[in-house]
Amino acid sequence: MQRIPSLSIETAPEGSKPLLEAVKKQLGMVPNLFGVFAQSPAVLNAYLSLSGALGAAKISAQLREQVALVVASANACDYCASAHTLLGKGAGVAADELAANLAGQSSDAKVQAALDFASAIVNSRGHVADADLAAVRAAGYGDDEVVELVAVTMVNILTNYFNHVAATVVDFPLVSTAKA
Repeated sequence: MQRIPSLSIETAPEGSKPLLEAVKKQLGMVPNLFGVFAQSPAVLNAYLSLSGALGAAKISAQLREQVALVVASANACDYCASAHTLLGKGAGVAADELAANLAGQSSDAKVQAALDFASAIVNSRGHVADADLAAVRAAGYGDDEVVELVAVTMVNILTNYFNHVAATVVDFPLVSTAKA
C-alpha cells in the first residue's frame, strides 16, 4: 500500500496543478512519483527544475537513462528501474543493453566507466576514491561530464529514496531490481 498518496491534477495543491499539467502534456500521463512530489509544490518544482536542467547536459539522454538504471539497481528501486527502462527504450537504448545496465554492465567501455562511477558514488555515499575519479576521466569524460554524472546520480538517488519512503505504486511495466 502506498504510504504517501499520489495526487492528481484535480486533487493537487494549486501550486502543483500547472506543474502536473505540464508533466501530463510532456509524458501523456502523470506518473505516481510526480503525484507524490505534488504534495509540495516546492518539491515538485525543484525536481522538475533540476531534471529539466539536466536535459541540457552534455552527457546524452541515453547515458542519463543508463545511469538511472544502475542507481535504481544499487538502491533496489523497482519504480525507477521500471520507469527508466521505458524511458531508456524511448531514448534509443536497446532492451538487452538496458537489462545489462540494470545489472551494472554495458557492452560499451565508456558507458561502463560511467556506470562504475555512478555505482561508486552510491556505494560510497559520495566519498569516491581517487581511483574512481581517475577511471572515469581515463574513459574520456571531462570534468564537465563528471559533474553531470554526479548530478544525474544524485537526482536518481532522490527519486529512489522518495519511492522507498512513499512506497510508490509502480505505474510502468514492472522491472524488478531483485538479483536473480
